[in-house]
Amino acid sequence: MNILGAILGFVIGLYIMVMWGRLILDYARMFAPRWKPKGFVLVLCEGVYSLTDPPLRAVRKVVPPLRIGNIALDLAWIIVMFALVITSNLVRLL
Repeated sequence: MNILGAILGFVIGLYIMVMWGRLILDYARMFAPRWKPKGFVLVLCEGVYSLTDPPLRAVRKVVPPLRIGNIALDLAWIIVMFALVITSNLVRLL
């Protein structure tokens, strides 16, 4: 069971890094809307979005963005990251 916990912890750790990459890409798109990735960066961005879109969309269906005046605060990334960190800590106990 220790090997299984180590492998699962490694996979969750990789996914947490991919989620951080998603946050960086979202901020890059927000601050530089004309930026268009090319070449290897485009492939990397597509991979990050393909891996992170399903859980973020699922959370957005349950918890819609919080509207504060003209601003919409999307809590999906925070909720998914919180769940990943909790899961990672639980896996360490294995």
